[in-house]
Amino acid sequence: MTLTVLVADDDLEIREGIEIYLKNEGYRVLKAADGLEAVELLEKEDVHLLILDIMMPNMDGITATFKIRQMMNVPIIMLSAKSEDSDKIHGLSVGADDYVTKPFHPMELMARVKSQLRRYVQLGTYEAEEVIEIDGLRLNEETKEVSVDGKIVQLTPIEFKITNLLMKHPGRVFSINEIYERVWEEEAYNADNVVAVHIRKIREKIEADPKNPRYVKVVWGVGYKIDRPSTFTTSR
Repeated sequence: MTLTVLVADDDLEIREGIEIYLKNEGYRVLKAADGLEAVELLEKEDVHLLILDIMMPNMDGITATFKIRQMMNVPIIMLSAKSEDSDKIHGLSVGADDYVTKPFHPMELMARVKSQLRRYVQLGTYEAEEVIEIDGLRLNEETKEVSVDGKIVQLTPIEFKITNLLMKHPGRVFSINEIYERVWEEEAYNADNVVAVHIRKIREKIEADPKNPRYVKVVWGVGYKIDRPSTFTTSR
């Protein structure tokens, strides 16, 4: 399995320098110029670790970390030109896992990356996310099984992909075109009926009352979502 690292820094030379070392270690690399771009990439890509600079335009690393922690538990290493303890404490308090002060030796950063990924993958955090459970709706990415309150339901591959997409991003509304492009992996053209039919079939299988859905909700004029519940858990 190739692990993906997202590097967010407004300094192009730093982004590209870190990318070279990460690729030499065999990682897939995504790059962002600010925190906003990093958050948007996280909603589209499977990322296993983030390297975030604190001082960035549009959205700084602290704000980005706070938003990311509302979405997922992916490891975050913060970068900053500041060395004061207060900055380190601030970064760690909003959810960062580690902190590296600029200027840094690239091999030190690689050692921190390996340490965080080892903890994330080998100790079960990443594997736990193969199973997503939201208010009794449970999806296992490895076995491709979906159950509702313990009862297995049979979804087609496309229905599974749509359900998986919505469950991975609880509370986020996906437009019909976005669902089509991300599930069918081709440009959307007159996708409304195709997506609507699959959503209807999913509801018939997972909802006790499809006309008053517990899980898959429509946001009129926008798209579909699965609400973020009071408890959102991942388990093996």
